[in-house]
Amino acid sequence: MRLLLLSTTLLLFGSAVFAADTADVWDQVEHHWADNDGVKIHYVTLGEGKPIVFVHGFPDFWYTWREQMSALSSDFLTVAIDTRGYNQSDKPKGVENYDLAYLVADIDAVRVDLGVDEIILVGHDWGGVQTWKYAMAHPEHTERLVILNLTHPNGFAAVYANPTEAQRRNTGYARNFIETPFDDDRDASPYARLAQGAGEVVFGHYKEAMGRSYSDGMLNYYRANYADVSGGNLDVSQLQMPVLQFHGLLDNAVDKDGLRDTWNWIDKDYTLVTLPDVGHWVQRDGAEIVSATMRSWLLARQ
Repeated sequence: MRLLLLSTTLLLFGSAVFAADTADVWDQVEHHWADNDGVKIHYVTLGEGKPIVFVHGFPDFWYTWREQMSALSSDFLTVAIDTRGYNQSDKPKGVENYDLAYLVADIDAVRVDLGVDEIILVGHDWGGVQTWKYAMAHPEHTERLVILNLTHPNGFAAVYANPTEAQRRNTGYARNFIETPFDDDRDASPYARLAQGAGEVVFGHYKEAMGRSYSDGMLNYYRANYADVSGGNLDVSQLQMPVLQFHGLLDNAVDKDGLRDTWNWIDKDYTLVTLPDVGHWVQRDGAEIVSATMRSWLLARQ
């Protein structure tokens, strides 16, 4: 089967018991550091089995995957990275140190540190950029790929090339990030507002993690790579592994129009799950359906 198009209005995973009774993984995970040519990448692990490597986006850290780690750790080794510039990972200075090639190499350094040949790879937002690219560059190490709210590079560039007025307004934030003056003393802790409304404990973890993060490093993802991503300048190739993709249709930052034709760029099974009432942070705001669907999809291919 090449394409399975699903919507939460049709998907029958509502009986899964992941969200309401999920225990916080904060004190359950083990902490590790991988080395990529002198840059230390922090990651955490929970569970055992085939490794699932989760890669967060902007502005976030490993803890964004807490619901999925809790749901999957009974059957898999769940691995969540702090990407460079964030939380407990190293924070090199200089835009050039945030080039996509280094970000992809960071993921591979984690794979090597885990001592495994293949990983199941999951990415959201900028983590999605990294995981799309990793899977293309290293199909021999990517067993399966799961993408959350980051359209395929070809689809993203197609939307950017001929945007509607609304799409042009919605991508204005990226231009602002790119043009933000450098300031190594800029405080990154205000980015913790992402977790407002998630409860005092979760918000506290975000304040701590963002307070440790490097604001200019976070913006360097845009400065170093956004022109290539939006301009269609990435070297892309056909995906050689099964792909599961989630997309919250209320996302303003990553337009759903970029989903078109994705099936043409994947040679294996492709499953698309759209969530009509969820926005960009689909792993958080659609945690129950994301966790249940991901678990079902992965176990069906054991």
